[in-house]
Amino acid sequence: MSKALVTGGCGFIGSNLVDKLVPLYDDIIVIDSLISEANEKFYYNDSPSRQSKYRNAVKYYEYNICDYEKTRKLYDSVDVVFHLAAESRIQPTLNNPILAAQSNTVGTCTVLQCSKEAGVKRVIYSSTSASYGLLNKIPLKEDMPDDCLNPYSVTKVAGEKLCKMYTDLFDLETVTFRYFNVYGERQPVKGQYAPVIGIFIRQKNNNEDLTVVGDGLRTRDFTHVGDIVKGNILAADLTNKKPVGEVINLGTGTNNSILEIAKMVSEDYVFIPDRGGESQDTLADIDKAKQLLDWEPTITVEGWIKANI
Repeated sequence: MSKALVTGGCGFIGSNLVDKLVPLYDDIIVIDSLISEANEKFYYNDSPSRQSKYRNAVKYYEYNICDYEKTRKLYDSVDVVFHLAAESRIQPTLNNPILAAQSNTVGTCTVLQCSKEAGVKRVIYSSTSASYGLLNKIPLKEDMPDDCLNPYSVTKVAGEKLCKMYTDLFDLETVTFRYFNVYGERQPVKGQYAPVIGIFIRQKNNNEDLTVVGDGLRTRDFTHVGDIVKGNILAADLTNKKPVGEVINLGTGTNNSILEIAKMVSEDYVFIPDRGGESQDTLADIDKAKQLLDWEPTITVEGWIKANI
């Protein structure tokens, strides 16, 4: 019997991951507080068609990952934990750093402690390329120093260091991923701080001008959610010890400016004032993912936008 637990499994990346895990595990548990303001809806893998196709139904628990008392028993007999739950947007964490620290740092420590006590075999932690900041020049490699510009990146990098400590001190296998700008099916489109592709799609669908922040020349490595999911599944192969204790980029090794993305979506756009606390350019060096996981991206942002807009 194999068992997986996914934190944040009703959100954008988490729900896409759960869909792919259903055929692979006998039991799947999802912990999600359902409080993210970025999501206009949450996603469940519990349709009748799904339940008739697979013998296992995903079990959902509406708990906060910081709540040790309520969540601890859910980790029993779990083989792999996929930890995605987080305060996952830069700008809102500027307004509430305390919540970011509670969710991203205390929450991650709680997940790791529960996993340690329950004898979980491996924890896969979703972190962020925001750790590279402005100090590091592209392409961005995992051994570069941290340069955290905002509460989001500070609290996520603290989670990375907790993972390393739990591996080094307690022999809990952990793998840390630094995601670059993730887009794709189920991406948030609500509010001004949703991921930019989601915002652009919402604005186009509402016949509005796209709003490009600053001069639009910031560049980002846009990575499809399907490729992120594939990386997580590869990292869950318990026979492969190479990624244990490592921090690994998941990006494409290419980037586009925000203005380029806007032009792919619509010819109607306007510029709005710049905002601080963000990197100028991101571009992943993905050699480590290739070497340790035999992982490579398969979907381009240009192709996806052309097929979905």
